[in-house]
Amino acid sequence: MTGLLWAAGGTGFTFFMTALGAAVVFFMKRENESENMQKAFLGFAAGVMIAASVWSLLIPAIDEAESLGRIGWVPAAGGFLLGVLFLMGLDKLMPYFHPEPDRAEGVKMGLKHSAMLVFAITLHNIPEGMAVGLAFSLAAQNESSVLLASAIALAIGMGIQNFPEGAAIAIPLRQSGMSRKRSFLFGAASGLVEPVFGMITVLIAGHIQLVLPWLLAFAAGAMLYVVVEELIPEAHLGKSSLGTLGVMAGFVLMMILDVALG
Repeated sequence: MTGLLWAAGGTGFTFFMTALGAAVVFFMKRENESENMQKAFLGFAAGVMIAASVWSLLIPAIDEAESLGRIGWVPAAGGFLLGVLFLMGLDKLMPYFHPEPDRAEGVKMGLKHSAMLVFAITLHNIPEGMAVGLAFSLAAQNESSVLLASAIALAIGMGIQNFPEGAAIAIPLRQSGMSRKRSFLFGAASGLVEPVFGMITVLIAGHIQLVLPWLLAFAAGAMLYVVVEELIPEAHLGKSSLGTLGVMAGFVLMMILDVALG
């Protein structure tokens, strides 16, 4: 019970920070930004996702596997490829979830500006929530103040990292024409999986640690697939360099947060 309460508090904070990041859409001044600004925001989302894939997912997957006495690159590479294949399959299946007359145009826009973007970051948040839940579970089981402090630091770090991730969903959705409220709800909802899976992890902590490296790498593969397939091509249509600058800005910001906050 103690572990559940601690995990609920920690992952509740990470969810709150995701929602706070998504809330920036309520402070965007102009109703219709220019096409160049849309490219910059899509580039920013891509940069955030690239950095998060490396520092929040792949490196922790390698470290976690090695701490279990396994070869670090095996789950990192294997999980990554499974994530890519899963998203490729989802991309192929998506047309069957649209009405027949709308498939050709509707699928294209839906994938680029809502479904795959939201899905990828939500998928990325699942193993992060599990990692926070596992940290609090270990602290409760060992009744260790040192482990508890480490778990709290992990939750704070992930929460701060989640702020730009919430914005990375909400802002491009807003730029694609979605209402402020719906853009916010989609961005916030992507973080809701963290408290859910964090508490589930506390209940099954003895079994989940072995597969956590694979889950982390799986999410990284899924995220990078969306970046390469959808976000970067959209951000670089035309001659403007704002898409490139957006990628760099998002990458640097997320890298600094990930490295500085551990």
